Amino acid sequence: MTEVVAALIWDKDKFLICQRPANKARGLLWEFVGGKVEPGETKEQALIRECQEELVITLDVGEVYMDVVHEYPDLTVHLTLFYATIQKGAPQKMEHNDIRWITVDEIDQYEFCPADVEILERLKTAR
Repeated sequence: MTEVVAALIWDKDKFLICQRPANKARGLLWEFVGGKVEPGETKEQALIRECQEELVITLDVGEVYMDVVHEYPDLTVHLTLFYATIQKGAPQKMEHNDIRWITVDEIDQYEFCPADVEILERLKTAR
């Protein structure tokens, strides 16, 4: 099982989503920013590193919002989504095809990675 971390970053009533590059697995689907936990890293350290690499932002990582285990045809992921806030920087597209700030009401306008669906349903029912 692959340990993956992601950030739920809010700015007032909008949260940050990123569109995967076309050439990667699940290309052009939307997701929360994050990535794989490397050996020797804590989940929080991995999330800080991934956000620095992918968006050139420094995060303050908070509590866990939700955990999901999802089986894709090519791998099984254990996704841990953390509440996070941007400490420094503004998100830049270093790896992603696009980045957006959306409201909960706009979730259904985007096609997300299957592992995120359960999280998005929780966000929609929490309004």
